[in-house]
Parts: sequence; C-alpha cells; structure tokens
Amino acid sequence: MTQAPRSGSGRNRDGRNPASDSGGKPARDAGDAKPARAGREYDGPKRTGAPKSAGAGGYKGAGAGKSAGGYKGAGAPKSAGAGGYKGAGAPKSGGAGKGAPKAARSGQRGASAGSAPFGKERFGRNLGAVHRPRRPKAPPVDRLDVHNPDGVRLQKIMASAGVASRRVCEDMIRDGRVEVDGTIVTDLGVRVDASTAAIHVDGLRLQLNETMMYYAFNKPKGVVSTMEDPEGRPCISDFLKNRKGERLFHIGRLDVATEGLLLLTNDGELTNRLTHPSFEVPKTYLVQVRGPMAHGIGAQMKEGIELEDGIARVDSFRLVDSTPGHVLVEVVLHSGRNRVVRRLFDAIGHPVERLVRTQFGPIRVGDQRQGSIRVLGRQEVGHLLAAVEM
Repeated sequence: MTQAPRSGSGRNRDGRNPASDSGGKPARDAGDAKPARAGREYDGPKRTGAPKSAGAGGYKGAGAGKSAGGYKGAGAPKSAGAGGYKGAGAPKSGGAGKGAPKAARSGQRGASAGSAPFGKERFGRNLGAVHRPRRPKAPPVDRLDVHNPDGVRLQKIMASAGVASRRVCEDMIRDGRVEVDGTIVTDLGVRVDASTAAIHVDGLRLQLNETMMYYAFNKPKGVVSTMEDPEGRPCISDFLKNRKGERLFHIGRLDVATEGLLLLTNDGELTNRLTHPSFEVPKTYLVQVRGPMAHGIGAQMKEGIELEDGIARVDSFRLVDSTPGHVLVEVVLHSGRNRVVRRLFDAIGHPVERLVRTQFGPIRVGDQRQGSIRVLGRQEVGHLLAAVEM
C-alpha cells in the first residue's frame, strides 16, 4: 500500500518535486540565498563624473604654478585661477559636467528651477549669480503697464533670444523669474515690444538688439590699444580680419607692454558705463616683479599709496607664486587711471616685469589664445549689462 505524501512536502501526485529543475537538482529557495559578504553591500549605482582625486575640486594641479614667468597664453599660471586655467579648482565647463546634479545642469529640460538662462552656451556658465543693486521690487503683475497689445508674447521673445525652450520660458514666467521694465511678470499672455522693453531673467539682461556686437580680445605685448596708429605699429584693427567694416570701441586701454583682455563693442552706452568711475567695475591683473617681496606689502597697497595724481589702492592682493628672484601677484582694482598698476608697484620698489589683465568685470580671458578675438556669449553680455545697471 502506497503511503500518502506528507502535508507540505511539496510533491505532486506523480511523486515529482515541482521545485526541482530538469536536472533533478533542487532549486534554491528565496530563503536559501547566500548572505552578502561583509563590506560588499550594494549601495546604489556607481557615480559618474566624480573627480579621481580628492584635491581642490578634484582637478589637476591644485598647487602653485611651475614658475612666475612660465605661464602660457594670456600670462596666467596654471595655479592662478585666471578664468579656467588648470589647477584653479573650478570645473572647465563651469560646474555643469557629468557629476553635477540633474537639477543643476544648465539648459536641460525639466523643472524651471533647474534651468538657467542660456544654459547651453559654452561661455559664461561659470560666472555665478547676477548681482544687481538692491531696490524695492514691485509686486508681480499680470497685464498692467508692461502689456503692449501690438507686441509679441514674452515667452516667444525669450525663446527667440536663446534663453531656453518656449515651454521652459513659460515655467520661468510662472515662477516669477522674469522682469519687464523692472516689474515681475507672471501672466503668460503678456505681450511686449522687444525694441523698447528691458527684459531680465534671474537678473540677467537680454540683449535683443541684433546689431549690437561684443568681443573679447586677448591683446599681445607690443600691440597699441587703438584702432589705427599713425606710427605704423601693430594695433587692434590688425586682428579684426573679417570685421574691419564694423565700427567698434575698445573699452579701456592697455599700454603697449601690457597683455591680456580688452573688450570691443559698438554699444556706446555700455562703453561709457564700463569706463565711468562711478560704476567701479573691477579689473584683475597678474603682475610679475622681482622678488623677494617684503611682508606687509599687500596690506600697504590695500590701504593706499600716494602717487603723483593722488592716492591709489587695490581692492585685493594675493601672492600667486614665487621662484628665486621672481614673484607673481594677483591684484584687483577698479581704478581706471593711466598705468596705475605699474605706478603702484614702482612706488613700493618692485618695478613690473610682466603685466597681464586676466579679467574685466565678469568677463575672463580664460585660455583664449593671444591675438585672438572671440564673440562674447549672451550670458556674458547679460552679466556685463547687469554690472553697470543696464
């Protein structure tokens, strides 16, 4: 007499175990899984884009430059941090690389909180937030004085200017991130006249006049800061190539022996404001002098030094590098007086050996090749306009 299978044995009527595989081996139950080995617990997917090293931002060369006189291009040493040089500890693309959080990546689709104006542009993404003078803001409006029934919808103007897609621009308007003539607009039906309206997104001014041109020129040593020179010396117009028909102004001047950043534009109002002392636009220089330098020189230059045309001072003073016999210093000042940097260092007994302007307001020369001219990105132009309250 055949014995009935025990309750819970797992066998069917013909005596086979349904849990076994075709080879007769018992299949592993969920409770029979091997325990995880110590220290090998799964903690999520591997991170992408993380820097290999744990130094300053994980990038190469966090230390000082190789020598005070061996910097490339515009004269910035690798460790000087002059607008994107290696060793500055800042991401090459302004922090929008693979390792950045999704919400922080510029220009991608999604919530407007993570979308920056002109986020897909190459230049200007690392300029930070726009700092405009604090003034009382009018409450958000729908169609009050800024609405022009004969104008164009605000989101269409923004999209045409390259801010973002129209859908993202609509989100920006709803979120109260857009101002028209100083008034926050939240209604998607508002129409404006692009030729007269001043539109800001996150404080960034949109330049809607397509005839305006803005360039960055990395001036080499020996070039005169004029468009024409009666003595036949090399001047700015010699580097304009196909832009010779454009009427451009150079913003500020650099003496013949000084290298670095010059801004060129046909925007007369911007030129006047950037050169007017009341706006106090800062300029950054790398200065190579004979060393060693006595302690306390930086504090002395911040406090002010008497020159023949009055007291001059720097806004900041930083020792970048030093080698036997040479010192490399970074100074920031907003004074526009003639040859003021050279005269300051002459006054303290350290005549300048090499002088390079690496930044003008928010614009950096970066790794731009000497003698080259590049078009400023729309983010950069917006920061320039905001720096002088335009």
